[in-house]
Amino acid sequence: MHVRNGPERRLRWERRMDLPLFLGSAVFLGCYAVLVLAPHTSQVWRDLALTGVLLTWAVFLVDYVVRLVLSGLGRHFPRKHWLDTVVLVLPLLRPLRIVNTYSAVQRRRDRPRLSLYGRVMAYAGLSALLLGFATALAVYQQERGAPGATIRTFGDSVWWASSAITTVGYGDVTPVTPWGRVFAVVLMACGLALLGAVTGSFSSWLIQVFGREDRERPPTG
Repeated sequence: MHVRNGPERRLRWERRMDLPLFLGSAVFLGCYAVLVLAPHTSQVWRDLALTGVLLTWAVFLVDYVVRLVLSGLGRHFPRKHWLDTVVLVLPLLRPLRIVNTYSAVQRRRDRPRLSLYGRVMAYAGLSALLLGFATALAVYQQERGAPGATIRTFGDSVWWASSAITTVGYGDVTPVTPWGRVFAVVLMACGLALLGAVTGSFSSWLIQVFGREDRERPPTG
């Protein structure tokens, strides 16, 4: 389906929704945390948290559908934008959308843009924190009470997530359940992606700065 001025309208939509979706991710994570960390809280609070999870996911779904329609790609959109599709199915991975921001900055190589690269590095750092917290919640939900589990408290899960996302991996606490190990693999892979976004952005900015200085330096001799 062709939409008039679809690419331009999609870019405007994405820029307009950037902050609301980021805040929506925080709301989603907060509501999910209530469901995991306060299982014995009153039913009213649990219902509110579940409502928050469903409403924010509905917002993510609307954003996905709008971008799909405006892209004009039809059924090819999920394949070309596989990361957005994965994030829609697993909203806890929404911090990975920083990879899209990093790719957009990489395409703008006309001159050093500290503000853009700084934005990528700041988003990547915050996204790493959100992703680590989200994975800690998911792993704790799977591991608590499991036979032979070494992750018995949420503090254990946070410690494990911190070592995993930085690829340190002390090995003192590890997931033992199948889904816990799946989340562990995802976190380690995502940690590498986010770390690559930070180091890649900083390195690209430095290279552009040094390259511009070399071009502007007056010839000697």
